[in-house]
Amino acid sequence: MADTHTHEPAGGGLGPIWKKIDKAWLATGVIFAAIALFVPDRLGDSVTTTLRALLNTAPMIAFAVLSIGYLKASGAETVIAKAFTGRETRMIVMAALVGGVSPFCSCEVIPFVAAMLALGVPLSAVMAFWLASPIMDPPMFLITAGTLGLNFAIAKTLAAVLIGLGGGLLTMLAKSSPIFADPLREKPQVGGCCGVKQPFSGKPVWDFRADPERRETFRKATLENAVFLLKWLTLAYALEWVMITYVPAEWIAGVLGGTGPMPVILGALVGAPAYLNGYAAVPLVSGLIEQGMTQGAAMSFIIAGGMTCIPAAVAVWALVKPRVFAAYIGLAVIGALMAGFAWGAVAGVI
Repeated sequence: MADTHTHEPAGGGLGPIWKKIDKAWLATGVIFAAIALFVPDRLGDSVTTTLRALLNTAPMIAFAVLSIGYLKASGAETVIAKAFTGRETRMIVMAALVGGVSPFCSCEVIPFVAAMLALGVPLSAVMAFWLASPIMDPPMFLITAGTLGLNFAIAKTLAAVLIGLGGGLLTMLAKSSPIFADPLREKPQVGGCCGVKQPFSGKPVWDFRADPERRETFRKATLENAVFLLKWLTLAYALEWVMITYVPAEWIAGVLGGTGPMPVILGALVGAPAYLNGYAAVPLVSGLIEQGMTQGAAMSFIIAGGMTCIPAAVAVWALVKPRVFAAYIGLAVIGALMAGFAWGAVAGVI
């Protein structure tokens, strides 16, 4: 097929430069530049508040990135494959449990699930894993517990498992329906947005220090995740400062506060398009709660956004047909609403 794209002149054009610019760092720079331009007397406060928040989170960030580096270098991710064996109901339960605590990012899910589907693993088990995986992982748990409280982090983890379990069971019951029949694309796209490689095969090597390749994997994974968390949390804390300083608390309380089902519903509906990143969402939700957002709306916001954000959605879209993707989105929103209502009822009594 002929190339119909317009080519940039040799050595010129802003396209290549724009692609190389990290959008998270750019957004953070734009925020501080705008503060310096329009309210220069508040620049010092915005910077120090952001740095103070990062320092308070630093121990959790350090533990999280070292943990994820160890999991990847040791090949512990290969243990996850054991969840996809046995009877279908067992696979669904194990996939939901493992998905709720797995160290995969959304991009890394793509080649892993593609391999499982190629081996004939039922879509119901894959759906359970897909729904649970983007909601929670070990670093996310630590960041959430440190910012929103241990109870919120535990509740979110439980919601991840239950949403995955419910979605997997519903998919199993409806597997012969037109929605889930013949679910896979003819040629699934198994690339990712994180430079994904297949994980180590075979048994995990818990003491990987003697293996140069695994040591290098540890170094790269630790560094990449440290930079990843730093850039998104810096952006989130800068946005949190702007929101708390300039967005009227009465407005937040009026839209996402109060009683009844509407705040939870709005939280889920707003969470999907407004979501930046799972880690960045945590400080933003903390700021929204300070401004009057209800606990139930906070839970529905953070869960709906996690499952429908672009990386998580791409992981599903790349492998299955649009009708299955639509079912995934529907299950995600329903699960977020149920989690929001449940947490809203429980949060007031614990």
